[in-house]
Amino acid sequence: MKKISLAIAIAATAVSGLAFHASAEPVDEQLFIDGQEMISRAPAPEGHPFDEVLSGWLFREAETRAAEADSFANPGMLDVERGEEIWATVEGSAGKSCASCHNDAAETMKGVGARFPKWDADAKRPIDIELQIDKCRVDNMGAEAYKFDADEQKALTAYIKHQSLGMPVKLDLSEGEMQSWWDKGKDVYYTRTGQLNLSCASCHEASMGKYIRADHLSQGQVNGFPTYRFNTGGLVSIQNRFRGCIRDTRAEMPKAFSDELLALEVYVTWRGTGLSVETPAVRQ
Repeated sequence: MKKISLAIAIAATAVSGLAFHASAEPVDEQLFIDGQEMISRAPAPEGHPFDEVLSGWLFREAETRAAEADSFANPGMLDVERGEEIWATVEGSAGKSCASCHNDAAETMKGVGARFPKWDADAKRPIDIELQIDKCRVDNMGAEAYKFDADEQKALTAYIKHQSLGMPVKLDLSEGEMQSWWDKGKDVYYTRTGQLNLSCASCHEASMGKYIRADHLSQGQVNGFPTYRFNTGGLVSIQNRFRGCIRDTRAEMPKAFSDELLALEVYVTWRGTGLSVETPAVRQ
């Protein structure tokens, strides 16, 4: 047991220190997607630890940046197209599709991706777009909620958020108890967990711009989720990414959409205030 404890202590020291010593600055470029200018740098909101918020796109390799800038080269757009099909598909006992109530998503869903998570008075907690989709399926369509991270859930979420492409992220913290959930999310963000004793801030604040192994650490913005990641070959949801990061600290993963992770989603989304929705972003 002493040998195992010593190995864990050495690993924690390496991750929290030596592994982060190399650094590289974000690129001085502007992101255009199919010719539309994105806000990839924005003044930070009051109370933010940085003066400027930076899109994760600025921290990626040239090939990855180019893939996001061209919808024909962006593999995530295949999921957006799949989401469009799901939008028009009738499911459930009510004989409805998303389009039955919301018509043309290009009009009715524009801006939605920039404003979630939102306060849900029925649930008495914030909900993100995935949970809003499930609520509509159950209450309005008579269909079952999606299983967490089902391909259909990610595709439909990406399609809905893509309708807000280029619009700046701005949450309304005055709704319901959103501010108290922001506070909870901030606590989660700065709490060290796991055998490696790391917090979100350890990588995305204290070590922003540095390398861990071969990965260039960004500010950890979520304005491009669901995001296509080359290393997994598919879309990755926000909740999946949170759980993966917590797993990497060698801590027990919370359940998806738990109070802990929903609060974290509220806080982290706020940290990207002013950045354009980039869904589906492309990352390594």
